[in-house]
Amino acid sequence: MISYLANPQRFMAFSAWAAPICFAAAVITLGLGLPWALALSPADYQQGETVRIMYVHVPAAWWSMGIYAFMGAASFIGLVWRHALADVAARAAAPIGATFAGLCLISGALWGAPTWGTWWEWDGRLTSMLVLFVIYLGYIALWSAIEDEEKAARLAAILCLVGLINLPIIKFSVDWWSTLHQPASIMRSGGSAIHPSMLGPLLTMAAGFLFLFAALTMMNMRAAIFRRRVESARARGGEA
Repeated sequence: MISYLANPQRFMAFSAWAAPICFAAAVITLGLGLPWALALSPADYQQGETVRIMYVHVPAAWWSMGIYAFMGAASFIGLVWRHALADVAARAAAPIGATFAGLCLISGALWGAPTWGTWWEWDGRLTSMLVLFVIYLGYIALWSAIEDEEKAARLAAILCLVGLINLPIIKFSVDWWSTLHQPASIMRSGGSAIHPSMLGPLLTMAAGFLFLFAALTMMNMRAAIFRRRVESARARGGEA
C-alpha cells in the first residue's frame, strides 16, 4: 500500500475520496464524543467535573506522540529509500502534531491547577512532553528556514529521527522517576483501570482525533503537491 501511494498521481486519486471520508468520520465521532464526554459521562468521585478535561487531554497526548512516530517512520523512509511522498507526509503531519502537543500541555495545565494545586511541575512526564512540543516547532522552523527543499528534507528527517528518543522517555517517565503524573490507566497489565462509562467516550474522542489527523494530513499533502506542480509549471514556462 505504501509503495502504491508513493506515486503522487495515485496518492492524489486516493486522497480525493479518502480525505473527505476521514473528515466526515472525524465530525461524526467528535460530534458524538464531545457531548458524551462533557455532559453525559459521570463525574469522577475524586476529581469531580474536572475529569472532563481528560477527554481532550488524553487523546491529544496519545496522538501527539503517535503523529511524531508517524513522522519518524516517514522521515526514515524518505532518508533511506527516497520515497517520493515520505518527506511531504512528515512535513504535512508536523503542524497537526504540534497543535495536539500544545493542546495536551494547555489542557494538562488546566487540569493540574485544581487537581495538583499547580499549573506546572518540572517532572519527567510534563518536561518530556514540553520537549516534544519544542521539537515539533524546531522541525517546522527548519523546513521554513532552508530554501533548498531537498536539503531541508534531509536535515529535518535527521532532526525527526534524533527526536524519536524522547517518545519512550514520555511513555516511561512515570515509571522511571517520581512524578505527580499518574501512571498508565488503560494500556497496562491487568486491564484498564477506567470504568466503561468513562472509557467509552475517551476512546470515541481518541478515534475522532485520529480521523481528524488523517484528514488534515492528506489535505496538507494535497496542497503541497499542488504547490509543487504550480512551481514546476512556472519553471517550465520561464525556460520556454
